[in-house]
Amino acid sequence: MSTPEYFNLRPEVEKAYGYAHAVKVGPHIKVSGAVSMDDEGTPTGVGDMRQQIENVYADLRQVLAHYGCTFDHVVVENVFTTDMAGFLGAAEYRGTIYTAHFPTGTWLEVKGLALPEFLIEIEIEAHKP
Repeated sequence: MSTPEYFNLRPEVEKAYGYAHAVKVGPHIKVSGAVSMDDEGTPTGVGDMRQQIENVYADLRQVLAHYGCTFDHVVVENVFTTDMAGFLGAAEYRGTIYTAHFPTGTWLEVKGLALPEFLIEIEIEAHKP
């Protein structure tokens, strides 16, 4: 068994909330749900689903890059949103992210996320042979 390799995108925010943004064990990378926030943990793109989606994927791209991966390595993507209609209206943006193939995954509408300003949270799993 490989030793887990943890990664914190925003160490102070993640420590305050009690999580690591990602962990790699062997060829498997699990990434915690990403939300639209700045480096201090303040929500960004408030009220703008499309902007929040773009911000979330930008963070996920940084996490993947830390492990030498791209979205081509993503095999699972789970989306949690407080506004499914709004997400569906902006979901075409995913086509600019996943250019080789779409991953498996689940889309769920939820009552709320960590902060009321967050409209969307996306968690991913990647495989790097």
